[in-house]
Amino acid sequence: NKTASSTNNYATSSGESSQESSEKQPPLSLEEIHQCTLDYEKYQRLAKRYCTALITVIVLSIWGPHRSRKVGEFLGVRKWRLWDAWLKYIGYTVLHDKGIEGDTSGSRISRMNNPHVENDNDAILAFVPHGIFPFALAFSCLPQQGYEETWGVFRPVVATATKLFPLVRTFIAWMGGIDASRSAVSSALNLSDTVGIAPGGIAEMFETYPKPGFHRNDEAFRVRNGIFKLALKHNRPIVPIYCFGATKMLRRVQLPVFIENLSRILKISLCLFFGKLGLPIPFRQRLMYVMGKTIYPPLDIESGDLLDRQAQEMHH
Repeated sequence: NKTASSTNNYATSSGESSQESSEKQPPLSLEEIHQCTLDYEKYQRLAKRYCTALITVIVLSIWGPHRSRKVGEFLGVRKWRLWDAWLKYIGYTVLHDKGIEGDTSGSRISRMNNPHVENDNDAILAFVPHGIFPFALAFSCLPQQGYEETWGVFRPVVATATKLFPLVRTFIAWMGGIDASRSAVSSALNLSDTVGIAPGGIAEMFETYPKPGFHRNDEAFRVRNGIFKLALKHNRPIVPIYCFGATKMLRRVQLPVFIENLSRILKISLCLFFGKLGLPIPFRQRLMYVMGKTIYPPLDIESGDLLDRQAQEMHH
């Protein structure tokens, strides 16, 4: 009897609760169902629009027409105040070796009466060392007050791997950046553009401390004959520029040798580095650029093996 009564009570209470819930939530009318359907379709349309806009932004960031040097000039990228702030953070000095007045001796620094080389405005600017990040090259084309009284405006040569990063790729395009491939650099030189390059490349990045045999204050660089062959092929002078302090703005963790070899093969910098407070923020290091004497190509430029010999002569 107790069990039956409790069951009846449960049934009664459950019936009352269901009745109360039905009174609180009456069934939706046809108009309300229709309105819910319209709201759902509206949200679907908005979701499609947002997805389309997102896909459009991604596609434009990769292949869009905004990635142009003219767009960078229109936006005044080189005049942004951000670069002035960086200049105040690090600061740099430029020293120019003008040589002794009237001294034209030495075939590697004289024009050698080459009538095809009119001035140094079309020179190839060789910035060394490369460092973990090519700060010497980066700060030489930014900010405006730095380059306009020294080497002038030029187009920087950047690693091919930068194409993997859409935002970086877009910014470099605004700067008039040139891919590090030989064909791209040759095309830019054919257009009579002034080109800035870090000839040491990725291989030079590993030729610093903490590699065994190097001290923290050591400065090292590697210059190969490729840049001299380009200068001979396009009859361009080379302005050597060494940047003291560029290798000290970030510190590198020494990795196994096979990582360095893999970086050279893939042409991508595979390394662990750190800066201020262990973050990828450069240490505050003043840079000192030293511009050497201009190296002019010879009058008679050969080809084949003789071109290699002339490149070695310009190098040494």
